[in-house]
Amino acid sequence: MNRRHFLMGLAAAAALPHRAFAALSPQPFTQIPLWNGTPPGGGGPTGPRIESSSGAIRHIAEPDLSVLTPRAPNGHGVLIAAGGGYKQIQTGKEALPAAQWLVARGYTAYILTYRLPAEGWHDGDRVALQDAQRALRIIRQREKQVSVLGFSAGGHLMGMAATRPDFRTYPARDEIDEQTARPDRAALIYPIITLEKPYTHTSTHKILVGPHASAAEEAAWSVQNFVSPDTPPCFIVQAKDDPLSDPHNSLIMYDACVANHVPAELHRYPTGGHGFGMGRPGTETVAWPGEYARWLGRKPV
Repeated sequence: MNRRHFLMGLAAAAALPHRAFAALSPQPFTQIPLWNGTPPGGGGPTGPRIESSSGAIRHIAEPDLSVLTPRAPNGHGVLIAAGGGYKQIQTGKEALPAAQWLVARGYTAYILTYRLPAEGWHDGDRVALQDAQRALRIIRQREKQVSVLGFSAGGHLMGMAATRPDFRTYPARDEIDEQTARPDRAALIYPIITLEKPYTHTSTHKILVGPHASAAEEAAWSVQNFVSPDTPPCFIVQAKDDPLSDPHNSLIMYDACVANHVPAELHRYPTGGHGFGMGRPGTETVAWPGEYARWLGRKPV
């Protein structure tokens, strides 16, 4: 069976994959549903996902993991969360290029399609974190090492997952939920870190806590407030001219790591803006994947 017929067969299967994967993925992939039955809390949209021509996804009724496996896996799985302000997920521009890059280097890539809080879920602001924690527990059963890689709002999500692994966002369902939700490493790329004033202009703030949020509500969804000595090593990347995620976000996260004696590496580039994915040509951001490869290949702390 050639690749075209293989992908057509996948598209006809019950677990319909994203068009972005069918169009862009150079190797086969599998999909793992996060939940058996209704996700925690219930609610949410019905019907198929809505996907843009660039591979941005919304209207997510069934969250899942898309798994891309290298020919010779090295035993290290990376959970990838693309951004999109919790309004959509930029799978095509961020998650899939990162997955392909990782697979080429022997890492198994797990792309997370998480629920979007504003799509009618009864558990509201918790649903994306529920999905991230469940995904980490699933991956922990399959891999010797588990890392996370998050972009923009996905960086916020992976930051919360890395700093709050013991926060029970949903009742345990099965033996999978006996696994730890703590990753071994966390890479946060132009992340949204704080929702506290004066950094309240983002879509992440609007979706998670709303325009009239109290200081306590903003603090409860600000990643830096949960950094502790148990937080895994962090790798942080941002451009100084980022117009969406204030560049202070990366500094705030780095300072919180230093204060708690968490190994952290910070890369700030003069130009690159926001949403540069694996690097924007013509800017210094093209250097970050090389730095990430070096950091990711270090022995566990």
